[in-house]
Amino acid sequence: MFTMKLWRYVAVLLLVALGPCFAHGTDVAILRNGFSISHERREVIGSVTRLYLGTDDNGYVDIPTVEIERFEDGPSATSVPTAVSQPLPDMINAISDRHHLDPDLINSVIHAESGFNPRAVSPKGARGLMQLMPRTASDLGVTDAFDPGANVEGGTRYLSDLLVRYDFDLIKALAAYNAGPERVEKYHGVPPYYETQAYVAKIVRDFNRKKLAEQKAASAAKTGHHKVSLQRTSAPKPAAAGEIRENASQ
Repeated sequence: MFTMKLWRYVAVLLLVALGPCFAHGTDVAILRNGFSISHERREVIGSVTRLYLGTDDNGYVDIPTVEIERFEDGPSATSVPTAVSQPLPDMINAISDRHHLDPDLINSVIHAESGFNPRAVSPKGARGLMQLMPRTASDLGVTDAFDPGANVEGGTRYLSDLLVRYDFDLIKALAAYNAGPERVEKYHGVPPYYETQAYVAKIVRDFNRKKLAEQKAASAAKTGHHKVSLQRTSAPKPAAAGEIRENASQ
């Protein structure tokens, strides 16, 4: 069930194009499925592009070259922007765009995590909109987990990192966000915990609902535009001669 919904999500984000073959420096590879991979350098080897995740040659991921849309300059790893005065929807859109994730996905995660309460604290100590644990927040450079901008920036970057870690398997990434990567790896997927299973299902269901609503709205708008165009271009049907004489005699 999860796999089908994952591919429904991926299908929404398909893009086209191709980036350069070899480069140095911190960049972001934008994949055709909408996800992104930060890397230090890259190299084409046969039909794949090897993305080196660190300064040495030990950490890398091989991506089919045809699946890469383009390359962009990556955001600074130490920069965690805040946007206290920015409206929350605009802030989420901006941060999601910076990490090349669908803002509807981030909104669904925030809805499941905190119900959009920036002061939320879980019984385990997770804080803020995306419920960052203190250690995770520290690793991400988030000094104030109650700052909405810093919290969403950190949580979005963490989810993006998990997607890379699990080869863009959204279900595993969400499960790891909730239960921790070590449990996902222990059980080779979603752990057998009701809380985690319900959490993943809630986010996927909410995200799919938004995508279906968007598709219906776009379809309705397209249909409405088509009808208006026909009305504007169709010539009025001329009245019969008998009808004109009847009207004239009244």
